[in-house]
Amino acid sequence: MHRMPVFAIIVSLTLLAVPAIPNNLYAGGGPAHPFPVHNTYAPGTIRPDFAQTVMDNDVRTFFDHWKVDYLAKAGTAPGGTTMYRVIHSKNKPQETVSEGQGYGMIIMVHMAGYDPDARTIFDGLWSFARQHPSSVDPRLMAWQVPEDPNTGIDAAFDGDADMAYALLLADNQWGSDGAVNYRRQARQLLTAIMESMIGPQSHLPMLGDWITREGAPYSQYTPRSSDFMPGHFRSFYAVTGNQAWQSVLQTTQAAISQVQTDYSPQTGLLPDFLVPVSGNDHRLQPAPPNFLEGPDDGHYEYNAGRDPWRIGTDGLLNGDPVSLAQTRKIADWVYAATNGRAKNIKDGYFLDGGPLRPEDDFTSFFAAPFGVAAMTRPNQQTFLNDIYSRIRQRHEDYYEDSVTLLCMLVMTGNFQSPTQPVTQQGMAMPPINMLLLGK
Repeated sequence: MHRMPVFAIIVSLTLLAVPAIPNNLYAGGGPAHPFPVHNTYAPGTIRPDFAQTVMDNDVRTFFDHWKVDYLAKAGTAPGGTTMYRVIHSKNKPQETVSEGQGYGMIIMVHMAGYDPDARTIFDGLWSFARQHPSSVDPRLMAWQVPEDPNTGIDAAFDGDADMAYALLLADNQWGSDGAVNYRRQARQLLTAIMESMIGPQSHLPMLGDWITREGAPYSQYTPRSSDFMPGHFRSFYAVTGNQAWQSVLQTTQAAISQVQTDYSPQTGLLPDFLVPVSGNDHRLQPAPPNFLEGPDDGHYEYNAGRDPWRIGTDGLLNGDPVSLAQTRKIADWVYAATNGRAKNIKDGYFLDGGPLRPEDDFTSFFAAPFGVAAMTRPNQQTFLNDIYSRIRQRHEDYYEDSVTLLCMLVMTGNFQSPTQPVTQQGMAMPPINMLLLGK
């Protein structure tokens, strides 16, 4: 295990625009924020009101299942690092997607302190990503592995964005003096994302590095709604100081509000994919059927189902009033639509709230993100408890279980931001600038 030397610490009394969170404060190079962290979220929000020890154990148990079912060793990197990958499906265990690597890295950094191999596995997941570069921008990961041996595979936005966020979390958890300089790797990855997957005029996340800025039918104005990650963009700006990330944050939040107002005023739901109203009008509207993945591309389906988790987590962690308002719109609708009963949550919706499949097809993939949304409404405590009870021991497949585990980390108070202090047992660590001498 890497051991940190003892550094003299100079604490700057001047708060900088980019606060640095103290790294690796635990002796022996252990995690600075070991699981469970019991973070405190924004005032006026709630969490399931079961005993904290019970919920922590729920996460441990779910994680143990997830690790057995979806984590696989993947050979050795040229530098000798044992690589790991997250399998894409129980039915296709040979496949991996960049999205899964991002989920896995975020999960492992949060489970440090419970899993003694968390850092080793984290480094192995990142090493695997680097061994499978995009055929368009090799600084990014190919969205699917194995790649096509003739053409290669390009990148998808969400996988690399989650990996960048995870690297920042790793820097905050373990420091960057070990085998991997997490902060440097994160900055390099963020540069690539900004240059290859953010629209230079739209300031929106693009579907991937394969997008032609002014192309048709795909362009910088055709985003996937689940790529709207306000908490990520907020952290990217805080770490880099790059004003472009602030523009991405503001533009995506404006886009969410515009779509909610224009196309889902009663529900707040967003479609899987969005397109511009016209060539000259860059306001967004739901994509037509079969725009990219299937007939439900313009509905709230298996991409957009992540939106309440993505947007709600920003509201909970950062107390952002825009994200909270956008999440509460969704929370209020689903609470009314289900009569406050989790079993009535359906697997996909039209934007007006009608179920895509009226049959009783409950899945944790849709329920768990709605649980995060319910955390923003104290009057939904019973509904939140019901959702949590239904997902805590339910296991489906890679996609559903990965999203559910990430939502459980949020719901149990165990999710962190790389740029916000962790508040434990009522005591907040102040956002101070720390200079480590000799580093």
